[in-house]
Amino acid sequence: MVSIIIPTYNEAPGIAGLLGHLRAAAGPGEAVEILVADCNSPDGTAQLARQAGARVVTCARKGRAAQLNAGAAAAEGSILYFLHADTYPPPDFLTHIRAAVAAGAGSGCFRLRFNDTHWFLRANAWCTRFDIDLIRFGDQSLFVQRPVFAQAGGFREDLLVMEDQEIIGRLRKAGPFRVLPQAVETSARKYHDNGVFRLQGLFTLIAVLHWLGVSQARLVRLYRRFIRQGKM
Repeated sequence: MVSIIIPTYNEAPGIAGLLGHLRAAAGPGEAVEILVADCNSPDGTAQLARQAGARVVTCARKGRAAQLNAGAAAAEGSILYFLHADTYPPPDFLTHIRAAVAAGAGSGCFRLRFNDTHWFLRANAWCTRFDIDLIRFGDQSLFVQRPVFAQAGGFREDLLVMEDQEIIGRLRKAGPFRVLPQAVETSARKYHDNGVFRLQGLFTLIAVLHWLGVSQARLVRLYRRFIRQGKM
């Protein structure tokens, strides 16, 4: 079974559409479960997710890492698939994930594509084909075998930024990591809200500061001050 885990906070406008896409991709009789790890969204995200057939895990602690870990703890599948609420995997994503695991992958991700034709975003997405941790993004989604996830220790809940990139190095130590040639499509909404070059510059700055050892508290302050529409 594949357990699809989606962390949410105020995702009411898009959650039903995503869950419909996932159900259609899975098809009838597929060994898959969908869990929405929601942190008491005031906009009704949880109710909409239940109506769309997902199992809702109510999280007491807000933060993507904590919510992903809560979803993983509640999941029943032997393969965990972590997916952002504004990212759509390809229609045959389950086939590709299972094939990668059968071929020996302990974990992995897809390439990335934005729902926008801006040349810089297309170039950004093109780079995700390379197996380099520095350019791994949470928007690419992440699949991992449950024992590998456990051995790696899950997501670090003390990280409010960079949590989805930091875990990759630990997953690699527990088993082979694979970047699949198919692409997920993610929303460019945050780039629209902040400006393409401005936002990419801020993301790059935060990544560099993180790897230089700057504290999470300072990184979070930077994120909240300069990046609009953040849901941290």
